[in-house]
Amino acid sequence: MSKRAIILAGGMGTRLKPYTVSLPKPLVPIGTMPVIEIIIRHLANNGFDHITVTLSHMADIIKAFCGDGSKWRIKIDYSYEEKPLSTMGPLRLIDNLPENFLVMNGDVITDLDLLAFYNYHVNKNNLFTISSFTREHKMDYGILQIQDDHLIGFNEKPSYDYQVSMGIYMVNNKILDHIPKNTPYGFDALMADMILKNMRVDVRHHEGYWLDIGRPDDYEQACRDFDDKRINIWK
Repeated sequence: MSKRAIILAGGMGTRLKPYTVSLPKPLVPIGTMPVIEIIIRHLANNGFDHITVTLSHMADIIKAFCGDGSKWRIKIDYSYEEKPLSTMGPLRLIDNLPENFLVMNGDVITDLDLLAFYNYHVNKNNLFTISSFTREHKMDYGILQIQDDHLIGFNEKPSYDYQVSMGIYMVNNKILDHIPKNTPYGFDALMADMILKNMRVDVRHHEGYWLDIGRPDDYEQACRDFDDKRINIWK
């Protein structure tokens, strides 16, 4: 069975400046390989055979690099946004999406088993499945515990763990009916609407490696991880 994936690559890469001054974010290198090539190779190694890349900012440069996908033995085509449509809005521009398909941001580095994630979603007949990751957030300030204007406790720069979206989703095409046409519409808006409508969203936690390289700190960490050969998804 053919497996389809959508790579969202239309963003401006503003958070990643200065690395994205002259390059679109998907072509920023991790070691010797642009991030979008890492993603394409990972998808191909997990059995996906058709990728659609959504484009806007510096679209021609990304298309010139990726071509038709033949160098990775995978079919690649493109969808263009005339105006920014956020993360979910671009899906309404793509024709002939299958019943279930994978969507992922074009700045994600992970060793997630994408085929297992695909099969989990399909076997459970889910409408929408999020891949999640535990991210630690360290506070920059001491936290005061106050009662009746009196200090009753103090925690110096604590750390908290949060479940965050990895920017990787499995989507049933019934969801497309809930995404407005030609209107900016993000993942946050879709989740709020699905919760409001009591539509079930499944979350599958990933214990392995994940970085969103949209921020300089995480991009630099990914480059160090490449040099240290910490993960095995670069081949």
